[in-house]
Amino acid sequence: MTRLAQTLGLTEVQAEIVATVRQFVDREVIPNAQELEHSDTYPQAIVDGMREMGLFGLMIPEQYGGLGESLLTYALCVEELARGWMSVSGVINTHFIVAYMLRQHGTDEQKQRYLPRMATGEVRGAFSMSEPELGSDVAAIRTKAARDADGNYTISGQKMWLTNGGSSTLVAALVKTDEGAAKRHRNLTAFLIEKPAGFGEVKPGLTIPGKIDKMGYKGIDTTELIFDGYAASADDVLGNAPGQGFFQMMDGIEVGRVNVSARACGVGIRAFELAARYAQQRATFGKPIAEHQAIAFQLAEMATKVEAAHLMMVNAARLKDSGERNDMAAGMAKYLASEFCSEVTQQSFRIHGGYGYSKEYEIERLMRDAPFLLIGEGTSEIQKTIISKNLLDEYRV
Repeated sequence: MTRLAQTLGLTEVQAEIVATVRQFVDREVIPNAQELEHSDTYPQAIVDGMREMGLFGLMIPEQYGGLGESLLTYALCVEELARGWMSVSGVINTHFIVAYMLRQHGTDEQKQRYLPRMATGEVRGAFSMSEPELGSDVAAIRTKAARDADGNYTISGQKMWLTNGGSSTLVAALVKTDEGAAKRHRNLTAFLIEKPAGFGEVKPGLTIPGKIDKMGYKGIDTTELIFDGYAASADDVLGNAPGQGFFQMMDGIEVGRVNVSARACGVGIRAFELAARYAQQRATFGKPIAEHQAIAFQLAEMATKVEAAHLMMVNAARLKDSGERNDMAAGMAKYLASEFCSEVTQQSFRIHGGYGYSKEYEIERLMRDAPFLLIGEGTSEIQKTIISKNLLDEYRV
């Protein structure tokens, strides 16, 4: 373990779990990430290893077969996984948002039905909120669920940017319903859509087109989700609570923002590690470039940014674990960690010089992965909107 990004006050169990994940990353992820990423291959062997370690049940309560660990433990594991390959951490991100939403808002029947299978990884979760042309205006969702006289629904519309869309078997999808509310966000409902893994028309009225080709974030499938007269029952509504989907999703998004913060920390740590190693191996003018002040100062800046991002991420996770509202802390952590990750990765790229532009070097992959963190789970501008609104409420004159 390095001196950077250490977390004080962990229990022995937490420390052991994080150390085990780090060893797994060093042994199984880092040696294979380049080949899998460049071929855009799903990391099935790595995912199987994560299942064996129990990572899919990390935050699921013990009564449902999970480990019952905290958001902090989960975030630290995500940080380690992203240090190895960001796509691997993406495999469990949406899974845990859905599991968390079920834990917090699901009915007893829904919890019994899904959580034990999610804990083993048999059921894999995906999270669907965005739509084409929607941007950050969640209340403007167009995908609609029409309710019939029996209380069941017919869903039609198109969802976008569905991480794990093809590999998942349970999707929490936010759609528009008619609850008669004056405010748009009170007419949104979260549906639990169970489906088989795969692409094409996976169920009558439900189609998962092929993978969207992306600049980075390879290996993991990102898709659209198309409803065309899909039949959903009233029991598929999360918590049997129509019109509460916006609040349920926003609760899940806070977990997601801690996750993205942790991923940014992991990518930033790896970028720093690569830069520190290269700077001591590469020599110019008779000495390693790390001994040139221009490079040494960059390493100092990078390490400080990594440390600051890690501390804010840990604070946001601990706040959520305590039951306190953490939307501002999660927004601050996500904003700072993603921006610093981008800066640290670029600094590492510059230290590598021409080699950083070569696909043979890891930093080239990190340069393509880091930009995703600036937009995932809300752009920096959205985070600043959340932060400023909270601040003005607290400091109202």
